[in-house]
Amino acid sequence: MGGLLPYWSLYLEDQGFSYLEIATLMATIQLTKIVAPNVWGWLGDKTGQRVRLVRFGAITGSLFFAGVFMEPGFYGLLLVMLAFTFFWNAILPLYEVITLRSLGAQRDKYGKVRLWGSVGFIGAVALVGGILELVPIDLLPWLLLPVFAGIAVSAFLVPSERGERKAPAPKGSLKAIVTHPAVVTFFLMNFLLQVSHGAYYTFFSIHLEQHGYGKLAIGLLWSLGVLAEIGLFLVMHRLTRNFTVRQIAIGALALTMIRWVLIAEVTDVLVVLIFAQLLHAASYGALHAISVQYIQGFFGQHHHGQGQALYSGLTFGAGGAIGAWMSGFLVDGFSTSAAFWGGAIAMAIAIVITWRGLRPPPEH
Repeated sequence: MGGLLPYWSLYLEDQGFSYLEIATLMATIQLTKIVAPNVWGWLGDKTGQRVRLVRFGAITGSLFFAGVFMEPGFYGLLLVMLAFTFFWNAILPLYEVITLRSLGAQRDKYGKVRLWGSVGFIGAVALVGGILELVPIDLLPWLLLPVFAGIAVSAFLVPSERGERKAPAPKGSLKAIVTHPAVVTFFLMNFLLQVSHGAYYTFFSIHLEQHGYGKLAIGLLWSLGVLAEIGLFLVMHRLTRNFTVRQIAIGALALTMIRWVLIAEVTDVLVVLIFAQLLHAASYGALHAISVQYIQGFFGQHHHGQGQALYSGLTFGAGGAIGAWMSGFLVDGFSTSAAFWGGAIAMAIAIVITWRGLRPPPEH
């Protein structure tokens, strides 16, 4: 993620794609999250062999990514990205379930495990950004190839799970859980959150480049956001003890809205931009951490994998893809700043919905 997200839109721009084409190609990263995690989550729940599925996804995703080197044009690259992200997006939701099951009763320590993903993100962003100051950006796929190989190798270092005995189905069916008003509110909140991130993940790097920032500076600003996320994960267990899920969610949504306004309007002032990036602790860290535990609370053990898949698909997938496309139209018709204003409006709507409908999950 650290090697791809901050620089892929710049790579696509260098390849001569239009803003709408860039938005469409970047949207595929989110689009496959609608289907892939549901397929893999269902397989993981059915077989109990999540580690083997992670290995399969890592190897197959890497092989499909190699299609980028054929320089296939817009439609060819669209197919390549759809194929490799279908397998790539299978990995994280499965790992979330593996991690939470391994932690057992100590699930409040999830953040301390999850922060290592953030450390990896920062390392990749800084290393790739530094190299891209020295070499042309069209070499980016070559820099990403060893990272994909590393994902495949590391997947084999995780011990295989034994096949799990199926727990008896609880009284609450999956349909009853999904249609619960608090769960509907939860998914709507996260959907709008990811819609608002569409401009960030698609055009933040281009927005910064337009304001005179170099590739290493862009990478370091991305890293700063993830660094703030790490700090949040370290103290998240204390926040969840002192504040309700609803209070944390509304606070984080309000800070996210402020973040998008600052990026839209005050990009040239570095101190303000640094503050805006530190708010990533709220817009991703806090909301993701409470969401993972929220799903475990509402969906229970029997539907946990499918709950995690729905979270990934309906929010990161559908919300992220729609946000990317909408931001593409706003950038094409107006400016990159307009796309961030669109994100701020999405957050204002999310705050109202969350205020009215979010309730805490049941305790298991």
